[in-house]
Amino acid sequence: MKRYLGRILTLGGISIGAGAAVLALRRQRAPSLRGKAILITGGSRGLGLALARELGRIGCRVAICARSEQELEAAAHSIAMDGTEVLTAVCDVSDPSSVQKCVQTVRSRFGKIDVLINNAGIISVAPLENTTVADFERAMAVMFWGVLYPTLAVLPEMKARGDGSIATIASIGGKISVPHLLPYSCAKFAAVAFSEGLRAEVARYGIRVTTIAPGLMRTGSHLKAEFKGQQDNEATWFTLCATSPLISMGVSRCARQIIAAVRRGKSEKILSTQANMIARMNGLFPGLAPNVLAVVNRLLPFSTNDPESMVTGKDAVKRGNYLLKVAAGLGQRAAKQFNQVEPNQPSG
Repeated sequence: MKRYLGRILTLGGISIGAGAAVLALRRQRAPSLRGKAILITGGSRGLGLALARELGRIGCRVAICARSEQELEAAAHSIAMDGTEVLTAVCDVSDPSSVQKCVQTVRSRFGKIDVLINNAGIISVAPLENTTVADFERAMAVMFWGVLYPTLAVLPEMKARGDGSIATIASIGGKISVPHLLPYSCAKFAAVAFSEGLRAEVARYGIRVTTIAPGLMRTGSHLKAEFKGQQDNEATWFTLCATSPLISMGVSRCARQIIAAVRRGKSEKILSTQANMIARMNGLFPGLAPNVLAVVNRLLPFSTNDPESMVTGKDAVKRGNYLLKVAAGLGQRAAKQFNQVEPNQPSG
């Protein structure tokens, strides 16, 4: 018995040692991003801005693009305060000509693009009855075509170089479709499919592709989100979820984990314990999540007879109920820190 126990302990020790060696080897082989040229779409606020700041701190040359020149200027100022070399480019990622112009601008300044981070996104919250075909088209334009166009623009140079990294910021909503967020989920599902298939196709060229699936993050994005139907009630539940420290993750922490995943060339990174649990549950029991969400949907606001009327989170908070103002207050710090409000403008 002692002999067998000794063998088991020996094998266990060898396994642990081998596992530790593999982890150490992976960390040792992970290339540094210092000095690399990074392009981040949707980089003027929220997660994109957090990524730009963190990448700047580790010595990257950072280019950010977005539709608003004013937001880009504010973001660039905050990034440059750490001594980061930062370039801004006004760009609509749903327009291929605008994307090509942006990529050319970055190349002319940095010489090349080592890493592309597809981050641009929009959020529209409403029951299906208050959602139009145009809402689906807009979501797909930004979060699917807005991933495809920048990727196609950088692939030729990465193939020629035999090196490069592409990361797509999808969502846990790209793995499990969430009620009242159908346009968002549809676009994120498409982005996940493209990113996963792309990794398989371009690995032969030395290009690494990483799919990122964050859960809820405290980015202040509730103020930029759009709400239809029972607007204030929709804004309330969404804001509570997006700002609560109990169920949402700090965006700077998210950014650091994303950068680590890109640096190591990981295939996928799901962010937050809750998102990982949901994804695993859905993998083990594929029919369970939709049934659970069907129950959750009964607790969400009912639709209205007006499919067109829309309000932003910022305006909803101004006129909203006490609970909505309290929820917005939880996200006030993140909103100010990550450029979701204009300078000197209160977020709630």
